[in-house]
Amino acid sequence: MSEPEIQDQTLWCTVNGQTVERKVESRLLLSDFIRHELNLTGTHVGCEHGVCGSCTVLVEGKSMRSCLMLAIQAQGLEIHTVESLGKVKHLHPLQESFREHHGLQCGFCTPGFLMTAIDMAQSGKSFTRAEIKEGLSGNLCRCTGYQGIINAVAHYFEQIGILQTQESGDSL
Repeated sequence: MSEPEIQDQTLWCTVNGQTVERKVESRLLLSDFIRHELNLTGTHVGCEHGVCGSCTVLVEGKSMRSCLMLAIQAQGLEIHTVESLGKVKHLHPLQESFREHHGLQCGFCTPGFLMTAIDMAQSGKSFTRAEIKEGLSGNLCRCTGYQGIINAVAHYFEQIGILQTQESGDSL
């Protein structure tokens, strides 16, 4: 018995401010579309089950695991990848905070943490360090022990005025 033909579909969406249109297989994951069709390799693929958070991008301003979304589901939507944040010679303030506070080692998980933190920052809320820790808890890192990541996000949130001061009994 032969496999049924998979029909290509035309996908158009906006990625990092640029409108893109491509023919894609209906089963192509958004993570693979971003990496292999658009050559935006900052979106990392780790577990491919939505557990590690390395593939996190913003879809319509909200963090999304791109390995759990089909590319065709992004039809007409706005997507931002880590490449939309800053460039090597002009880092986004959050990226600069990660550098200053040793929030990365190997860097594999970093794009997911950055995009999750950007979503949090754009939420209109303010955060305590405990809430930052909770907000980032869906992203996994094998290298840093998380403290540098939490410090980096807290510093950035302080810079943009959304870090709440700690209660005296909270020792994060």
